[in-house]
Amino acid sequence: MKSLRNTALGLTLGVAGASMALAGELTIATVNNGHMIEMQKLTPAFEEANPGITVNWVTLDEGTLRSRVTTDITTKGGQFDIMTIGMYEAPIWGQRGWLQALEFGADYDVDDILPAMRNGLSYDGKLYAAPFYGESSMIMYRKDLLDAAGMEMPDNPSWGHIQDAAAAMTDKENGIYGICLRGKPGWGDNMAFLSTMANSFGAQWFNLDWTPALDSPAWNHAVSFYVDLLTNYGPPGSAGNSFNEILALINEGKCGMWIDATIAASFVSNPEQSKVADVIAFAQSPQAVTTRGANWLWAWSLAIPAGTKQAEDAQTFIEWATSKEYIELVAETNGWGAVPTGTRQSTYDNPSFQEAAVFAEAELKAILSADPENSTLNPSPYVGVQFAAIPEFQAIGTAVGQQISAALAGDITVEEALAASQKAADREMRKAGYY
Repeated sequence: MKSLRNTALGLTLGVAGASMALAGELTIATVNNGHMIEMQKLTPAFEEANPGITVNWVTLDEGTLRSRVTTDITTKGGQFDIMTIGMYEAPIWGQRGWLQALEFGADYDVDDILPAMRNGLSYDGKLYAAPFYGESSMIMYRKDLLDAAGMEMPDNPSWGHIQDAAAAMTDKENGIYGICLRGKPGWGDNMAFLSTMANSFGAQWFNLDWTPALDSPAWNHAVSFYVDLLTNYGPPGSAGNSFNEILALINEGKCGMWIDATIAASFVSNPEQSKVADVIAFAQSPQAVTTRGANWLWAWSLAIPAGTKQAEDAQTFIEWATSKEYIELVAETNGWGAVPTGTRQSTYDNPSFQEAAVFAEAELKAILSADPENSTLNPSPYVGVQFAAIPEFQAIGTAVGQQISAALAGDITVEEALAASQKAADREMRKAGYY
């Protein structure tokens, strides 16, 4: 087992014991989010500390990443030695024997990882992925625009209040839109956000007998509200917008509000990246009839596919990239306000982080409030907030996401989108033998 230690040059990885596996070439699939891009920039520190291990990156947008790693793991393609996955895949793939369980030395301090993150990435008491950063979702808004409108933003505001605020902040002549939300199709893209919104409207993916519930009045209400909100107060082309597109818009000052991953807070509050960093404020996610499931829970995490010939080197890299020492390296390089968050209690306990990260309290509150086992107003048979933790959900969520995106683009009606979604979900559940 390898252990971590600091050196004057940065981070090195020592070896406990006399033996050491042959160093090799690691191919890592990851998502094109800011913290992953920074990890790639810092990778030379890892390679310098581990002569002979070289790292090749395959960097993809969220939807493509999910598709590529799923295809590779299910077909045993062997393209990747490390995969970036999340709380949906880790326990399911771990149960199926597709991932190697992770074991860390005492100095890694696995107990420092937030329980919500450890539990969501484990199966049968074994950790199958290590969180690189964790997140919930919350409201990020321009306080200057809201002040100018004579309005305030409470924690867990109603969706009606969000609509009123979006209307008040919209100034299309000057390129400012009251609200920006994900519209790009994908089970972990537009449906990650929309599932939490639907939860708050009293909707759920499945009834207790596992029949899909997408034809319910609650889903219709939520999706209709979402489409109307973005049609009236969102930017053009919302049906194609994902995390990075909206991040660029808000950093240019073009969005009054954005409800999305808490991890975005470190970017929108960074004056080196955002033109409106000094006026961004934060609040907990909106509600309609309940706060249950109103904000998601996720961790972009690093996992080792079973069967890789570079398992020991892959474990070494994961230990480095998800360690306390890596967080400190990012802090030394870019400041404490730019570190990957949502994974370790020690980060939130650090006075330097508390001082630098104006979003820290709101982010941690959102993460701690998410409850995957109690995420819907009425009882549901599944675990998960923005997804249902069953193998069939990926196909169902993808199909539904395409229908909702088409409704947002104006190609079909909300009723048509949900009818097609219900049919697709019913087909998948019947094929899988749920009823």
